[in-house]
Amino acid sequence: MSVPSSLSTLSVSAAPAVAWPEHGGPDAAGPVRFDFSTNANPLPAPEELWQVLRQVNRCCYPEPSYRALRACLGAWSGVGAERIVPTAGSSEAIRRLSLAAHLQGWREVWVPEPGYADYRVAAQMLGLRVHAWRTPEQLMAGLRSHPGPALVWITEPASPTGGTLPPELWPLLLARAHAGGAHVVLDRAYEPLRLYGHDPVPPDVAQQCWQMLSPNKALGLTGIRAGWLVVPEHLPMLMGEQVRALAPSWVLSAEGVGLLQTWCEPSLQQWLSECRTTLRQWRQAQRDQLAQLGWMQEDEDSVTPFWLARPMEAVLDWTERQAQLRQASIKLRDARSFGLPGWVRISTQSPTTVAALRDAWRAAARPSA
Repeated sequence: MSVPSSLSTLSVSAAPAVAWPEHGGPDAAGPVRFDFSTNANPLPAPEELWQVLRQVNRCCYPEPSYRALRACLGAWSGVGAERIVPTAGSSEAIRRLSLAAHLQGWREVWVPEPGYADYRVAAQMLGLRVHAWRTPEQLMAGLRSHPGPALVWITEPASPTGGTLPPELWPLLLARAHAGGAHVVLDRAYEPLRLYGHDPVPPDVAQQCWQMLSPNKALGLTGIRAGWLVVPEHLPMLMGEQVRALAPSWVLSAEGVGLLQTWCEPSLQQWLSECRTTLRQWRQAQRDQLAQLGWMQEDEDSVTPFWLARPMEAVLDWTERQAQLRQASIKLRDARSFGLPGWVRISTQSPTTVAALRDAWRAAARPSA
């Protein structure tokens, strides 16, 4: 087949070589029965949400502008519907917002380390320069020495540590970012699962940040990819419209629309409050079990159902031990991809699931006959 002459001179350059991000959940070995590797709520979603999902109309497209959904989410978020941008979950939002920044001519990205790998990968695939930050002080110093338009990613609460920043730091961070022309993106994926304390971000600070929300983790339904962005109030709406226009048509499925609309219901928020009470109890019981197994647990600052842990005794082959557990349908989230070899990020699970880990760990630790 001949190629049209107008296309014959086009060349395609290879994308930068970037490692594929590691994630928790199912893998090539199939489903996981006892899954400590994701941060999803282990409690079953409420029946009212299941009823909505069973009844959604899958026979036609969702309304493409998501007008009613944006109004619903805007009311829940306390902003106008014009500031709401529906997304197919946080990972899709990260890619789209990174692309929008690139098209605006921004060339710098600041990512938390340790932190979610998608921030870095999305920037690297676009050829953006990535700076890592470990502490707020390091971030502010970096923004001072590298001024200019940039995306600054902050996860609150953080992953994999579950840590949180104090309220007094947020105005300072925002002022430093704005002084150099940078834009803060506040990833709120784990805010609904905050077990201790309160959201530390002052409302006036939050309103000047991009805010990224994805409640499917809190609902334990990570297979439904749905979320939204809130556009900063000070930003020209042209930027918000560009981010919206970069989405594919019907970025949300019918199930995604149903999930987000139900999220706004007071009864669902009451259910989530009850979940947090149960998770606090399970978390403490799980910590006690891991301590009995001789595990070290770094959760001094964690306010979430997940934290960092590792066995205190020497494990000759940590990778092999995790493979043994995987054969028993138990999965841990290896923290090497976060830059923390030897650690795992472990999530709160039911007492039955924790008992399965305890028994499998003890079996694997026994010397073979």
